[in-house]
This record gives sequence, structure tokens and C-alpha cells, in this order.
Amino acid sequence: MYQISDAPERPTVARYRSAFSNWEERASVRVGPRRSLDADDGSDIYFPPELVPVVAHPYITERGPEVIRRILVHRLYQYLNFTTLLETSAVIPVTSDIGIGRCGLQLDARMRRDAFKITTDEAWHAQFSDDLIADVVAHTGVPVTLPDQPSFLSRLAVVRESIEPSVRGAAPLAFAIVSETLISSILRDLPKDRRLPGAVREVVADHAEDEGKHHAYFRSLISTFWPALTKGQQQQLGPLLPELITIFLEPDFQALSYALLEVGLTDAEVEQVLAESHPREETAAGIARAAKATVRYLREVGALDDGCTREAFQRSALIP
Repeated sequence: MYQISDAPERPTVARYRSAFSNWEERASVRVGPRRSLDADDGSDIYFPPELVPVVAHPYITERGPEVIRRILVHRLYQYLNFTTLLETSAVIPVTSDIGIGRCGLQLDARMRRDAFKITTDEAWHAQFSDDLIADVVAHTGVPVTLPDQPSFLSRLAVVRESIEPSVRGAAPLAFAIVSETLISSILRDLPKDRRLPGAVREVVADHAEDEGKHHAYFRSLISTFWPALTKGQQQQLGPLLPELITIFLEPDFQALSYALLEVGLTDAEVEQVLAESHPREETAAGIARAAKATVRYLREVGALDDGCTREAFQRSALIP
């Protein structure tokens, strides 16, 4: 159970409007088929190269199209594995506790019931992402070469251990809110990319359809979560929010390095390719664009009213 606040009166979500009224008819876990790669599809691009800057680096292009193809397959593995572990490790534990009333917040009964729907959705997203990895391996022959866990999990653990015990229990809920309100260019753009295999586009489209409802849910949750914290807890947690946003959106450089090593680059070449393909200012600007809605929601509930919190957002280039 998350210890949110010792205050006797904790606010509830005002006028909660559920986005799940048509869940039985629209949720991919209810009506969507299992997506499988078609051997006759003919597509040989598994991830948009425009979203993988390393494939434009001279060290990669000079190695030819097969190396580029393998790196794009690896990038798909990274995305699908990230999805599986995000859902199972960071979101489902939170929505499960919300559903059974153990999140430390007083919520509308409909909001608790909707949390169960999100838990069901996210378990399906994890399952179909893991299934697609196995399918792509079988079709491409490219082995899965990934770290034991995505970098966001270890980084999130470090953040949680660095904060005061009075706030530590709120960190998972804060991270779930952040991760579910950010706008992913992958979810937005991949389903429209006709170069990709149909199953890849359909899996991401199924995910995006469900996540639209989740986004609305967690936007509502912010309006209860932040006021429920004491002022001291807000001052502790607020300056950490930019780090949580960055953890979710920053490229997983360790996972990318595994892909580059698999196609034959040396350690020194990997370091150079990553540094030159992901300039810090461009990476920070991309994170700020994707976080725009989340930052707006946090501003609306007063999270940026605190000077230290506002300065942390400015240092991270999330606000001017």
C-alpha cells in the first residue's frame, strides 16, 4: 500500500468521466485477434529507420543494407521488450493496487473498477509484445540480444532508493502516471507506416487504441494524486518528476549498444556511433516534445508552483 498522506481528508477525483464505457466492444483483449507475421507479407523493414538515428551513421551505412535491417529488427525487440516489462513491472502493480483500494487515495468506485480494466489491457499488451518477439525471431533469424532488463527499471530503482521514506511509496504511482500520460511517437506513427509488416503495425495500433483510454484515466488521477500529498511530500517528489520523465523517454543506450555489437562494431565504434547519433540537445528537445502534455497536467495541479520543482524542470529543458 502506498503511504500518500497522513491527512484525514484526502480529495477524490471530481466528476470522474470514465473512458471505458465501450471497453467490452473496443478493448483489444476483448475483440482483437492475435497478430501473427505473414510469411508472404514481403516487408523487410521492421522499424522505421527515421526513429533509429544510428542506422544513418557512416559506420553503419558502409556495412550495407543487411546490417541496417538487423539493427532495425533489434530496435523492434527493444521496443517490444520495453513494453512487456513496463506493463508488468511498473504499471500493473499500480493499477492492481488501485483496483483493490490499496493505493492510498480515495477514488470513485468507477475509477477503481476501470483500474481493473487497465490491468487486463496491460497484461495483454505484455503478452502480445512478447509473442511478437518470438514471431519475429522465427521469421528473421535475428537473435534477441538485449540486456537483462531495460535501463528504465534500474534507473527507477535508483531514484526510489534516493528519496525519503515518506515519499518512496508514492514513486511507483508517480512513475505510472508519467509513463501513461506521455505521448509516444511510436504509438502515434508506427501503425501508419506501410513499409512495416502488417502484424507489427497492427500490434502497435491495438496498443495505441487502448492507451488512449489509459491516458485519459491517468490524467484524471493526477488531480487526486498530487493534492493528496502533503506539502513536504510534494517538495520531495516534485524535483524528481523530470528525472522520471527522462527515464521513460531517453533512448536505452545500453540496449542500442548490444545491437551495435551484435552486427560487428567494436566497443570504441559503438561509443562513437551513439554519441554522434544522439546529440544531447536533440535528445533533450525530443523528450520535451513528448512530455508536453504531462508537463501541462502537472502544471494544472500546481506541481510546478514550487520553486525547486520548477527549477528542476528548467534544468531538464522541459520548460523554458
